[in-house]
Parts: sequence; C-alpha cells; structure tokens
Amino acid sequence: MTPTRADFPPGFLFGTATSAYQIEGTGGAGPCHWDSFAATPGNVAGAADGRRACGHLDRYAEDLDLVAAAGFDIYRFSTSWARVLPEGAGAPDPEGLDFYDRLVDATLARGLKPALTLYHWELPSPLADRGGWTNRDTALRFGDFAALMAERLGDRVWSWATLNEPWCAAWLGHFAGVHAPGLRDIRATARAMHHLALGHGVGLAALRAGGVGQIGIVLNFEPAFPADRGEAVRAATLRYDAVFNRFFLGGVARGAYPELALEGLGPHLPRGWQADLDAIGAPIDWLGVNYYTVKRITHAPGPWPNWAEVPGPGRKTDMGWEIAPMALPDLLRWISGSHTGDLPLYVTENGMAAPDTPVAGETGPEIHDEDRIAFLSSHLAAAREAIAEGVPLKGYIVWSLLDNFEWAFGYGKRFGLVHVDFESLQRTPKASYHALKRMLEDRRP
Repeated sequence: MTPTRADFPPGFLFGTATSAYQIEGTGGAGPCHWDSFAATPGNVAGAADGRRACGHLDRYAEDLDLVAAAGFDIYRFSTSWARVLPEGAGAPDPEGLDFYDRLVDATLARGLKPALTLYHWELPSPLADRGGWTNRDTALRFGDFAALMAERLGDRVWSWATLNEPWCAAWLGHFAGVHAPGLRDIRATARAMHHLALGHGVGLAALRAGGVGQIGIVLNFEPAFPADRGEAVRAATLRYDAVFNRFFLGGVARGAYPELALEGLGPHLPRGWQADLDAIGAPIDWLGVNYYTVKRITHAPGPWPNWAEVPGPGRKTDMGWEIAPMALPDLLRWISGSHTGDLPLYVTENGMAAPDTPVAGETGPEIHDEDRIAFLSSHLAAAREAIAEGVPLKGYIVWSLLDNFEWAFGYGKRFGLVHVDFESLQRTPKASYHALKRMLEDRRP
C-alpha cells in the first residue's frame, strides 16, 4: 500500500466508517421507512432487508477491536433516529440511548476518535407517514433529535455530522425512486432537498446550543464530464453538476442554491423557502467529502433535467462505477477554492465494491482483494497530491469497515475491509485490511 502514513503531514487522520442501518440490525429500534421500502417486492435485490445486517448491536466490541487493531485514528458511525426516538419525536427509548453510550465509550476506550453522523437515511416511520422530508416539520423534529444526542453524548464525541449525503436521500428517494421512500415526483424531490438542507441548519443550531463543537455535514460528489461534443451535452452536464455537486454545497457554503438547479426545482420549492437560507448557510467547522467515481453525461430528450448517464472509458468497480482517482485532487481544489476556503476538509468516504470471494488459507478463509488495495493506494496518492497543492485536507476515511446491507443492492455488493459471512456473521479481515494496517503502522500521529 502506497503512500504510507509517513507521507502525510503530522496529525493527518485516517479512519474507517459504517452506518447504523447497514450494520446494526433493527432489533429494538422503531420502524423506519427503509423497513417498509425493503418489505415492498422488487425494491431490494434478493428481497433483503436490514433486520439482521451484520449483527453489530451485539458484536460492536469485536468490530471496534478490528478498527483499533488496524491502527486507524477515527471511527465514523451513524445513529439510528428510530432506535433513539421510535416515534420520531417525544420520549426517547432509554435502551437506544444506552447503546450509543456504550458504543462511544468503547470507541474512546480503544484510543479512537468517535465521529458521529446523526442521519444516514433511516427516517422513523411515524415521520414518513406524515410526509417525511417533503414535510417541513421533519426538519424541526430533526433539530430535537440533534439536541437530544448532544445532551447525551456531547461530552465525548469528537466530531458531529448532521447529515450524510442528503442528495441520495432526496434525489434517489424522491426522483429516481430507488431509495426509500421510493417516490418519482419532482415536487416531492424539490421539497425533500430543501427540507434536508433546512434539517442540517436546524440540527446545526441545536448542536451549537447544546455546547458541542467540531460540527459539519457530509456531502457526496461526482465530477461530471460531457460524454460527447455539442452544446446540448455541455448544458446537460452543467445541469447535472448543479443538482448533484452544487445544490447542497451552495446552500451550506454560500447560503444560495445554484440557478441551474432552480430552473427545474424552483417552481416546486415550498413557499418562502428563501427565508431558510441563513440557517442553512450558518458556519460549519469542517466539510466531509464522499468520493467514489465520476459521471459521463449526455443530453436526453423529455422534461427537465434532460440528462442521461453513459459508461465511461475507465475500469469499473462491482457497482459499475468508473475508477477515477485523478479527479479527486481537482474536486478538492474546486471545493476549497470556490466554496470553503480554509475550512478543513475530510474525505469521509472512499472505497470500492468487489466480489471478494474467500479462498482456503492455512489458518482459515482469506480474501485477496488486490483490486481494492490498488484502488485505495491510488486515491491516497491523489489525496496527498491535493495536500501538496495547498488543499486543507485533514483526514481520509475508508468506506467501509464491514461488508454490509448495501441498500437497494441488498447483500450482494461488498465494500468492506472486513468480509462478513452473512449466514454465520463471521468477520474475516481482507488483504486490504492487512495492507492498510501495515501502512498505518509506519508512524502514529
């Protein structure tokens, strides 16, 4: 694995990440909209759901041992809103709060920095019944959830993210229909995008009022390139960039949404949405950048947004995503140069899905994922290049620690550094885990 820890500045932090619904199992939690989405035939590959997942609720100590043994500095995880507040509001479930108490304490006991994300897509069903993120009230209820978690864990959590990838929750869930709640409605999409942004602003204010610091948001980015020549293709690419890459970044960093996105979404936004922009654009302490791939865009006939994705020329992961480490430095330079300035940036997710078939070894099963080692090495080198060019990048977090429930793909796509047998739940570190461990042993910060 190249580069090594010694090639990064002193104090640069490395971590790995998970999310609650993807690993915990739902035992004890209230219902969420991913439960009902998964229970609907045809929505999830193999009719899979998150009821068992990786059994992390009972095996969190074992999983944290793996994080610590690899030499990581950060453990990034998320909380289940439905586990803590089964009704989405009102009285919390003491057992849910107690679990996250134990998880944070166990993270600290292993010398790891707990990086908590409040919302990674699992909305309590009672809130979904009232319109979910299309309803402004959900953003206000999210503020209550943020305040509750700050009160309970604020003295121990190292960093806080309000939302993870709000574009996915809004666009994939309300426009493409491939994530919960499974809608295909532009009005619902516009309102969900705005109310998720507002939820960030309300949650941020609640965390500030709770006395915690080191607060940010995690956004996903896909640099977009025209698939061929022509003004219509160029215009489609710019629209895609405005919706995917600049809508939430513009709201958070500038208190403004891009005009190209508003051409399609603006007529469907709730009345008076402009009054929320001050809260959405309130200062944050860091920005999380999730980066996996680039997109090749062409023009498509029909109604707005008039774009279509086409396969790129590069090698693909098991998700069909083009591998493009060379785009990461440009992306980080663009974010800091045009939007965030000196604000600390973290690559909060980067990784790849691969088939990862176990083979017999001398002491048990082994997974030789050299493709993942090459992927991570090339992206680490790209991160180092961005730092050398002055980007204030402070950390790099691998997605993910474990193979897990990969949303609409069920259990068929494996991103983990650690292989999970979903029958026995046995954990087996892959070659990439061992390669990262050797890399991180090079020098502790």
